[in-house]
Amino acid sequence: MEAASGSSITLAQVARLAGVSRATASRVFSGNPAVSLEACSAVERAAAELGYVPNRAARSIASGRSESVGVVIPEPRSSLFLDPLFPRLLRGIGEELSASGLQMVLFAPQSPSDVQRLEQYLAGGHVDAVILLTFHESDTLSVRLQARGIPVIYGGRPSGRFNVSFVDVDNHAGGRSATEHLIAQGRRRIAHIAGPLRSRLASDRAQGFREAMWNSALRSDLVAHGEMDRDSGEVAMSRLLAESHDIDAVFAASDAMAAGAMWAMQVLGRRVPDDVAIIGFDDSPLAAATQPPLSSVRQPIEDMGREMTRLVVSMSGTRMQTPQQMILGSELQVRESTLAAAG
Repeated sequence: MEAASGSSITLAQVARLAGVSRATASRVFSGNPAVSLEACSAVERAAAELGYVPNRAARSIASGRSESVGVVIPEPRSSLFLDPLFPRLLRGIGEELSASGLQMVLFAPQSPSDVQRLEQYLAGGHVDAVILLTFHESDTLSVRLQARGIPVIYGGRPSGRFNVSFVDVDNHAGGRSATEHLIAQGRRRIAHIAGPLRSRLASDRAQGFREAMWNSALRSDLVAHGEMDRDSGEVAMSRLLAESHDIDAVFAASDAMAAGAMWAMQVLGRRVPDDVAIIGFDDSPLAAATQPPLSSVRQPIEDMGREMTRLVVSMSGTRMQTPQQMILGSELQVRESTLAAAG
């Protein structure tokens, strides 16, 4: 790491001006915490005065770190790219990485062979850690990466996996608070449009719904499942109303499903919220765009991205393999779709 890229200024010159050894100056630029604050300040002042910019590639070789974090989306063909929460999650990750002086590298394998090549690439020292944004129970990429000593953290809590690192939102509490809000509005025949059975977050939200209903001694079997999208919300709502004409409230597991349900109610002549109150989950931009505006459970998505990044970066700094786990709270956002009193 003798010369900066595109510059004739050398590390040795910086060290001489700072009054420290070349080894000390090198440790400053590699982020070694053993350097005193006084020496670190002297080296940084000298580098600024001389216009020295350390070579990133050389620094990575010297430190044994790539200064990059991989963000892996195992299912690019899924609705994740259409999810309005996805840009917020990436923004949180990117902001925290930028504050740490690290780079984000986004990967989107589309086939098993892509995943195999990705594993080889990640294991080759090109990233210091990996953030997995979606997953299936059959996925083994994280297990193989961890076996190679690469820290991995999940966005969301995987079902059936306890010895892993993750950051998740308290979906159970969010589902409970959404249902309790409907009950507090005087609603008693409350249905739930749930996500797919294979989804851990959908299962947790459904469990929160059931708990709130049981605690109020209310019937909790008015449930239809969908795929977290608008079309499945419309179909589920139509089915529920065909089976139970006296439904007076709905908790949908996503804003998209809630929007579809609202459309179905409009087609069937049900007024929101006069006839049927409805609340969603996510507090996405869609919630404010529906007519009437949709009550929803807000997830701290940007914070989730930041916390995932902080944890996985700390793990990569120490090669810590002890699972790091965090559950973030949610917040109820009340709008017109739930505010009218029950008839």
